[in-house]
Amino acid sequence: MNYSKRKKITKKEALLKAENICARNEKCESEIHNKLFEWGLDPKEIDEILIALTKNLFIDNLRYAKAFVREKSSFGKWGRIKIEFALKQKNINKEFIKIALEEINEPNYDIILERELINKLKSIKNQDIYTTKSKLIRFGLSRGYENGKIFDMVNKILSESNSN
Repeated sequence: MNYSKRKKITKKEALLKAENICARNEKCESEIHNKLFEWGLDPKEIDEILIALTKNLFIDNLRYAKAFVREKSSFGKWGRIKIEFALKQKNINKEFIKIALEEINEPNYDIILERELINKLKSIKNQDIYTTKSKLIRFGLSRGYENGKIFDMVNKILSESNSN
């Protein structure tokens, strides 16, 4: 992008725009940092704005991480591993990630994994048991679920589908 042709945004304008963005949607510090950088602010101004946004609770990385976990586990049907990786990519503190991941409702988490694997099983046509099992395991891994959970759930689903 060529920033030289764009009118440079002032620090005050950037703060107001950032507050507006944060008020509409939960954002983490790195997302707002990237926006401020795109708007052509210098590093000192970016730091000052981020401090102000954090102080005034427009940005709260722990609150963001908890909301992210709830959204991705319930609606996105992501597993812990994929969620954790995405939060690390957003430079969220490891301790905040750990706290946020505790928000996952374990029985719900297992039910979501089971439903996702059952739906995937329905789409696998005329395959031998080993191919079916490997496709289900790969699918579970791609969704970011833990190996042990996937193996246990795949075995449970396949044994139930064979007994029907």
